[in-house]
Amino acid sequence: MAETVALIGAGIMGQAIATRLLSCGHALAVFDIDKDKVAALVQKGAKAASSPAAAAREADYVILSLNHADIVSKAVFGGDGIASVATPAKLLIDMSSIDPAATAEMAARLKSQTGMAWVDCPLSGGVPGALAGKLTIMAGGEAADFERARAVMKDLAANYTLMGGSGAGQTTKLVNQLFCALAFQAVAEAVKLAEAGGVDPASIPAALAGGRADGRIMQEFMAKFAARDFAPTGSLGNMLKDLDSIQAFALKTKTPLPLTSAVTDLHRILIAMGLGSKDNAEVMRLLDGQ
Repeated sequence: MAETVALIGAGIMGQAIATRLLSCGHALAVFDIDKDKVAALVQKGAKAASSPAAAAREADYVILSLNHADIVSKAVFGGDGIASVATPAKLLIDMSSIDPAATAEMAARLKSQTGMAWVDCPLSGGVPGALAGKLTIMAGGEAADFERARAVMKDLAANYTLMGGSGAGQTTKLVNQLFCALAFQAVAEAVKLAEAGGVDPASIPAALAGGRADGRIMQEFMAKFAARDFAPTGSLGNMLKDLDSIQAFALKTKTPLPLTSAVTDLHRILIAMGLGSKDNAEVMRLLDGQ
């Protein structure tokens, strides 16, 4: 069954989410401050909206795909924000990756002020997963709202799991990003080690398939890193944002994360080099001495 959906945020992931929803027949209204990004989706069948409120006014489901908690807060509670047109019949689905505590606070505020429920649904799988409807989505919220969101999530996710109350999805995403950041660094170092030993690093994934070192990041990215293929599949800046969230959460909960701290510092160096908008494969530059 096709649903009426609003999408706030038409960046790299927002574009992929929107494209998938449109291909599945959903009616879609889109808002982004970048009008060119909205125009690209209008060409695919979306309707342009002048504000978050305008996008959400006729929608049953409102999806957020934004970068930071403060941007999410502005989209929901700011002038012409979603809260101004919110009703208990609408459901907010936040697919951003933001702070768990901020998520829980905003969800409670929206519910108490308007009756509109909030499900945090951060994702893993990137653009390819979104376009294929095979994302992994870790959710936080009430069970009934989690099930309501399934009307849209069924077209986006192959793995859709309720992890707990509000913010639990965001906490699970932090765990996911910890694994990803450390795995990208491990792949980069493995490439250098293989090269130093005269072994073609692109042959490593097939050789190690099925063993304990096997994993999707190695299989999908080792050849890319080895080729110094810097075509964008994700940005170092976004990874550092998530690493900063992990570090802040670890500080708050007094959780020791020594390896994550080291990888966070390496990302800070890459950002200082002006590579924040570049692909994760750019971690090779440090190891290459560039």
